[in-house]
Amino acid sequence: MKKLTVSQKLIYFINLIFSVFLLLSCIVPYVSVSIFSFFSFLSIAVPILVVINFSFFVYWILQWKRVFFVSFLVLIVGYFSLGSFLQFRKPSEKILEKDLSILTYNTFGFKGLKSGKKNIKNNGENIINFINKQNPDIICFQEFDYKRIKSGELDSYPYSYVDFEFGSKGKSIQAIYSKYKIINKGNFNFPNTANNAIFVDILYKEDTMRLYNVHLQSLNIRPRMIKDENSNKLYSRLASSFSKQEEQAKLILEDQKNNTHLKVICGDFNNTQYSNIYKLLKGDKNDTFIEKGSGYDRSYNFYHFPLRIDFILSDKELKVRSHKKFNLKYSDHFPVMASFSLE
Repeated sequence: MKKLTVSQKLIYFINLIFSVFLLLSCIVPYVSVSIFSFFSFLSIAVPILVVINFSFFVYWILQWKRVFFVSFLVLIVGYFSLGSFLQFRKPSEKILEKDLSILTYNTFGFKGLKSGKKNIKNNGENIINFINKQNPDIICFQEFDYKRIKSGELDSYPYSYVDFEFGSKGKSIQAIYSKYKIINKGNFNFPNTANNAIFVDILYKEDTMRLYNVHLQSLNIRPRMIKDENSNKLYSRLASSFSKQEEQAKLILEDQKNNTHLKVICGDFNNTQYSNIYKLLKGDKNDTFIEKGSGYDRSYNFYHFPLRIDFILSDKELKVRSHKKFNLKYSDHFPVMASFSLE
């Protein structure tokens, strides 16, 4: 430290703070939010912490200072414990007609992103046109629009389950549309929340597959809220949301224990791949982005900061053939699509 100037010592101190935060984030997937809810906040910031530590690493290299080892070692630990949010491979191959294709999309009620006081014109039509062009075998909608049920726009899918009853209030609508026969269906009816998860059992070739369409507890935060809301109140509310996510994830896990079918979980987790919630639901399943994704994947922009909070997870018997991302601005989320072949 004697070789560092006063200003460099200050920079090094800041470096240590961000290095500690990244190290703490490495244990987030293994710690229940009911024990240390603060750690859950770190899971959202992992990409930022990686970029900051990498910047410190480059800075100290350019300065020819041995303290570059601090960020270097932390980045190595983070890579092996958390994995990479970047996938260095070519984009997936074209989806083959013989493969099973699944698309998950939080459509924001088909309303479109608001510009001033007006929604995007013909936004619902744009979403339907996109779906028709991609032509997936199965679609999982979160925040579905009930007016689409009898519109005829999705008639190419003979089987469906829409968790909606006219006159019901308080729940966002989940929907699954399938070209394969649905032989069973149900919902989890998460208590004390507008969020929910549903499932269907689908006959695929000679197997039965249970498909979960998940919309975990929303965090309900906007940049203005962070600025204006009392910090203690904001922390308490977010901690409560993380706790509800864990309870909801455990309900899905309990259902899986009693089911021997092939299983796929997809939807909006409202949390990142560095969270305990993701680790619970993923278990030993394949994450389609990790298996076949490329570049930096994001499914949601939080005030221009890209996050991956929408996932498709599958049993290992289903070989992941492709993972596709789409840069569409028809919702606050981006659609995610993957294809599989049965081993």
